[in-house]
Amino acid sequence: MNKSDLIDAMAEDAGITKAAAKKSLESFLENVQNSLKKGNRVSLVGFGSWSVSKRAAREGRNPQTGKTIKIAAKNVVKFKAGSDLQNSVN
Repeated sequence: MNKSDLIDAMAEDAGITKAAAKKSLESFLENVQNSLKKGNRVSLVGFGSWSVSKRAAREGRNPQTGKTIKIAAKNVVKFKAGSDLQNSVN
């Protein structure tokens, strides 16, 4: 399912227009992003939670040349599925 499929499904399930569903989805995604940028955790009980984790700088290898390269530290987003979501796919 891609973004447009999700918008179509949301519009049909909620009985709203596709434009309203698109606006709702974009608002949700923007609010999750903003919260994660601030370093906060976003949790939807039963569905899952997003959090930001710091990945330390490390050394890696260029697969073409075999040379050692430095990989910079960065923040990564992690998602942990909630129990309801986990149970629904098993």
